[in-house]
Amino acid sequence: MPRVFNKLLVSAAVLAVTMQAGNAYARDQIQVVGSSTVYPFSTIVAERFGNRGKFKTPVIESTGTGGGMKLFCAGVGANTPDISNASRAIKSSEREICEKNGVTEIIEVAFGNDGIAFANDKKGPRLNLTRKQLWMALAEKGPKPTRWNEIDASLPNAKITVLVPPPTSGTRDAWNSLVMKKGCPEEILKADKKSCEILREDGAAIEAGENDALIVQKLEANPSAFGIFGYSYLDNNRDRIQAATIEGVEIDIDSIQDYSYPVSRPLFFYVKKQHIGVVPGLKEYLSEFTADDSIGDEGYLMDAGLVPLSAEKRAKLQKDASGLVVMSK
Repeated sequence: MPRVFNKLLVSAAVLAVTMQAGNAYARDQIQVVGSSTVYPFSTIVAERFGNRGKFKTPVIESTGTGGGMKLFCAGVGANTPDISNASRAIKSSEREICEKNGVTEIIEVAFGNDGIAFANDKKGPRLNLTRKQLWMALAEKGPKPTRWNEIDASLPNAKITVLVPPPTSGTRDAWNSLVMKKGCPEEILKADKKSCEILREDGAAIEAGENDALIVQKLEANPSAFGIFGYSYLDNNRDRIQAATIEGVEIDIDSIQDYSYPVSRPLFFYVKKQHIGVVPGLKEYLSEFTADDSIGDEGYLMDAGLVPLSAEKRAKLQKDASGLVVMSK
């Protein structure tokens, strides 16, 4: 065989291997990024999945919802994640980026419910707040009180210090939508609704990063401070922290499930369908996460603080997941 032809064959083989590596063939372990709220649930599922011995335990990284979507939508291939966890729905702008980068088939899984707690250490005062009062305490466009009793005389004479999620967090997005916009005065909302979401930068609202477990530790160190995070972190630390009631409603499984708690929301993860059949175990991981054994009323994720879907919603979710149904355009 001519030497030139041999070189061509070798070059073609190298190119094929390179293309395979770029299309996720080079990886044998599921990679998951995204929400810190969803992180503990996906970690438990991943450990159980890995312990079955058929596939490697997936690698879960807590990057925040926004950070996860940025990585997820970067393209298709081994250097991009297979799944992005999210504590709010994917944005239209994120879907546009996904489409632009070739991520054209996305499976959306709304696997459970969550409530966002406004919590503090048990040694501190327990508050009953409205969304208007929360907006007044936190908003850049608000009166910027320094102490809670400046908002209402019934509130304690304590300094306002709130540990808030960063802008990349889905919890921050949900808080903005469900609290800051709802509590914002009508005249400001009409003039510039985005300004309703801007938080104070004078030290009353302190960005605390994506590690919700660390926020809980910081609340113990400062009993007058409050933190904003998902229900599971409250539920797993009830011996140390307590949650404020909002609009007179306690945060618990029932009030989250029926959405009577005003700061309730669904939780999601998004699967890159183009990686199914390429990254080993991806379809099986999807099945594990959506099974009754994990997200059902008696599922193992209930012990971690997940608020289950209704039986009807869960059945629809499981049917779509098993059929690998992608989001409509």
